[in-house]
Amino acid sequence: MDTSKRAKILIQAMPYIKKYSGETIVVKYGGNAMINEELKAAVMSDLVLMQLVGINVVLVHGGGPEINAMLRAVGKESKFENGMRVTDKETIDIVQMVLAGKVNKSLVQLLESHGGKAIGLCGLDGKLLMADKLVSSVDLGYVGEIREVNPDPLKNAMSNGYIPIVATVAGGYDGNVYNINADLAAAQIAAKLGAKKLILMTDIRGLLRDVNDESSLISVVNVSEVPMLKRDGIIKGGMIPKIDCCVEAVRSGVSRAHIIDGRIEHSILLELFSDEGIGTMFY
Repeated sequence: MDTSKRAKILIQAMPYIKKYSGETIVVKYGGNAMINEELKAAVMSDLVLMQLVGINVVLVHGGGPEINAMLRAVGKESKFENGMRVTDKETIDIVQMVLAGKVNKSLVQLLESHGGKAIGLCGLDGKLLMADKLVSSVDLGYVGEIREVNPDPLKNAMSNGYIPIVATVAGGYDGNVYNINADLAAAQIAAKLGAKKLILMTDIRGLLRDVNDESSLISVVNVSEVPMLKRDGIIKGGMIPKIDCCVEAVRSGVSRAHIIDGRIEHSILLELFSDEGIGTMFY
């Protein structure tokens, strides 16, 4: 890339840097961007850059593949109902160990290796996430539904220059530990913090009018259009819960919610700091 193109990119980013400096952005991290080493490095450098230009960043992560691997190692089969993990007593112990332990702390170490300051948290810390058992048509075991988000641990971390990295297990009012869907947790955390943006990283370009045609990306959606898009079969399957999270976040006061393709290097920066953006934005 020649020097003039580099300069244009920097100039294009300036108004966005000014716009988001001092604001809070919540990123839900998952999918291929959490497995591929080059993409992991790109995400971490994106987060560090965001922090350096004055953005308050919160990273919320899942860890499905690592949980599946540990369950296989102990001879236990992963079971899912309606896209949610069936979580018995042995499984929730493994979920807590893997998410709040191995995955969370490895992300802290990785971000700090890229020059950032991070602190690992889970929903049990400072009663960050409090939940009841999720009531559904099928008993999912120790799967929870968030009732309260305490933003103080996150605010304290950010005010001291740290990026909080949050594993989504929650404390139950009944004294149990509950597994929480990371998309839902990110949406509720973003709402409680009054975040400027919620960004969900996925393994697809965004909302497609035709799932077999990536050029049919719908770039902008008003949340009032979502019921119609569901009726028309454009929002279906695994996209329904992700988009419902975006709708919930926006209706709870988050300015914008985005579904972006985590398979693209530096997709977060492209969404935040370029005129074109990528993915689908909900407002």
